[in-house]
Amino acid sequence: MLSSIPLLVIPFIIYNLGLAGVLGSGSANDPWAVELFSISMMSGGVFSMTLGIMLIVVALLLLFVEIIKSTRTSNASIFDHLLSTFVFVAFLVEFLLVRGAATSVFFTLMVITLIDVLAGFSVSLRAAGRDVTFN
Repeated sequence: MLSSIPLLVIPFIIYNLGLAGVLGSGSANDPWAVELFSISMMSGGVFSMTLGIMLIVVALLLLFVEIIKSTRTSNASIFDHLLSTFVFVAFLVEFLLVRGAATSVFFTLMVITLIDVLAGFSVSLRAAGRDVTFN
């Protein structure tokens, strides 16, 4: 049963904890702009990793796991897709109604969840089509 919980709810919870100020200090307007580290590159440029970009990277890794999970063909996969759709709807509603969610980080997370929903249904339909045999 735990395997059907959509993993992309984790970045949603972490983002909301950051908005509530639970994760620590940051800019009053954008807690996700906190710089975690920076590295001087050989080109002379400086690469800097912010907390928001790190959250997006984590969400992309979780998206990969979700797409792998969507290749299962069982009744649990239908429940998983339904829950993933609810997570996307929660992202969309929060993006439209919460002032602190009107950031590029949150929008990118929302697009990642949309890709999860679309890819999950597409992969499942494709896998189900292979299970059908005609005489």
